[in-house]
Amino acid sequence: QVQLVESGGGLVQAGGSLRLSCAASGSIYAINRMGWYSQAPGKQRELVASITSGGTTTYADSVKDRFTISRDNAKNTMYLQMSSLAPEDTAVYYCNAELIPSYGGSKYRSYWGQGTQVTVSS
Repeated sequence: QVQLVESGGGLVQAGGSLRLSCAASGSIYAINRMGWYSQAPGKQRELVASITSGGTTTYADSVKDRFTISRDNAKNTMYLQMSSLAPEDTAVYYCNAELIPSYGGSKYRSYWGQGTQVTVSS
């Protein structure tokens, strides 16, 4: 079974920083794209940033120049360095991975973590 576990969320003041981590574990054959999604109260979950296995990154316009996504393929771990945080960044941040389970198949499947809360105070 595959599991994604986020960590690093918390309460910070505006202008502060956090580093989120997402560790993928279990029966994983290969991970292609990984990404961070945010969901604020009453809003739809949306992409924050993503990164391919080759290191190609994508950012939402709202976080570009403030957040940096990275991954350690050897550890199956993804990170989101969040700087210059603002109250608008307050949300639950979810880890997503497109991967091939080791139990078979050749198609990538999408998996989600449980989310980690990020709260930015004014």
